[in-house]
Amino acid sequence: MNRDDRLPLAGITILDLTRVWAGPLATRMLGDLGADVIKIEATWSRGPRTVPEVDVRVSGRYPGNEAGERPWNREGMFNKLNRSKRSLTLQLDLPEGKAILERLVPLADVVIENYTPRVMPQLGFGYERLRELNPGIVYVSMPGYGWNGPSRDFAALGTTLEPEAGLSSLMGYEDTGPYKSGVAWADPVAAMHGAAAVLMGIIDREADPERRGQAIELAQLEGMICFIGSEILASQQPNQPPPPRGNRHAHFAPQGCYPCAGDERWIAITVTGDAEWQALANAAGLDPALAALTLTERVRRHAELDQHIAVWTRTHERDALEASLQRLGIAACAANDAKDLVEHPQLAARAFFAEIDHPDAGKHPFPGLPIRLSETPARYRRPAPGLGQHNREILGGLLGLDESAIAALEARGVIAEEPPA
Repeated sequence: MNRDDRLPLAGITILDLTRVWAGPLATRMLGDLGADVIKIEATWSRGPRTVPEVDVRVSGRYPGNEAGERPWNREGMFNKLNRSKRSLTLQLDLPEGKAILERLVPLADVVIENYTPRVMPQLGFGYERLRELNPGIVYVSMPGYGWNGPSRDFAALGTTLEPEAGLSSLMGYEDTGPYKSGVAWADPVAAMHGAAAVLMGIIDREADPERRGQAIELAQLEGMICFIGSEILASQQPNQPPPPRGNRHAHFAPQGCYPCAGDERWIAITVTGDAEWQALANAAGLDPALAALTLTERVRRHAELDQHIAVWTRTHERDALEASLQRLGIAACAANDAKDLVEHPQLAARAFFAEIDHPDAGKHPFPGLPIRLSETPARYRRPAPGLGQHNREILGGLLGLDESAIAALEARGVIAEEPPA
């Protein structure tokens, strides 16, 4: 293999038992970097064979708002998070499914999952059993709350971990309660930790003369708390904690998100010093007395200044205003929606979005990998797999099962390429 064909994680095999967002995003990054990620999923994991039309419209996750003949292979969230992987359906509640996984573990480098701590031992694949099957296995577990403590068996989603980790308490306005961010921030935070955990486990194993693996515990709640460390430190001081600030900054003024010309077009502006404020005030044609306000005065009169700025920004096209303010040295940025990002000239110039052609979903742009290696860059080698698409490839090619044995697994419902009726 020449250097142009080599990928950083080529030769690493990952058994991916993760679900939803956090785990699949972690393994997608590793797959883009060359790992052979085998997604082990239940035959029912992608939902039913038919999806009601109202669910298709409400979710917005199916291309063209059409379920198609195989909706289980067209759902956008799954296809976004699972490219560069192979799919093996496996019912682990059946003895035959367990036996297949037992044969795969010795061939793998990593097992990763994001269940509650009770699930893998109940399936018969706690870390002690995995280590018996493969002493070199790197086992990464991503529960919501960790392996011990009173909350260990609580179910968790990013939308619930975000407020529990304290993030929601920091968002809102003085006259409202806490706000959620609108996105399950705990999931991508855990995904980054998860990808790093896999890499650390592999590096540590390779440094060990006996190539012993280890178990890595990644509590998603704790990962989120690390993002508000400064607030935790501040809470230990005797001062009264500040009220929620909305769009305002603790030290700069004015700061906010202001309306621009058009429907739902907004621009975020932050003034970090007196020179910037004078440049903004002059550009907006504000009274010279306002342009001369000190930081203390701007903080006190923030609401008034917001009104003046908003009147001015409403008369300007957002992207042109962003460019003109940036030229003046003012921190200003368009508040982009998803469509804006797909069409963003900066991202287009860097070819960030990858055109992925899926046999059931068609060709669509998906976010690429932001990690760019100069000599061995990531490649998007395959679209998200169809349900059980690689059953025969893995069972026959990797494990050596013949066609009659594979057919028997299908008849028993251990594997499938369609959800059960």
